[in-house]
Amino acid sequence: MDWIPVKDMAALWGMTTRRAQFLCANGRVKEAQKLGSIWVVPKGTSKPIDGRTRAARQDKQSAKL
Repeated sequence: MDWIPVKDMAALWGMTTRRAQFLCANGRVKEAQKLGSIWVVPKGTSKPIDGRTRAARQDKQSAKL
């Protein structure tokens, strides 16, 4: 499996490195692993849904049912 640093993945996802690190630390990116002081994710990992969007709210509602 090919791993890439979260810094590069954040650029692909269109967000800051710090935001991507936060998502990894809080378990929003399931496959992420911390190696020493950096986070790495497998290539092809999909961007997590932003919790502030309508899609995320609908996802939460369907999970409750």
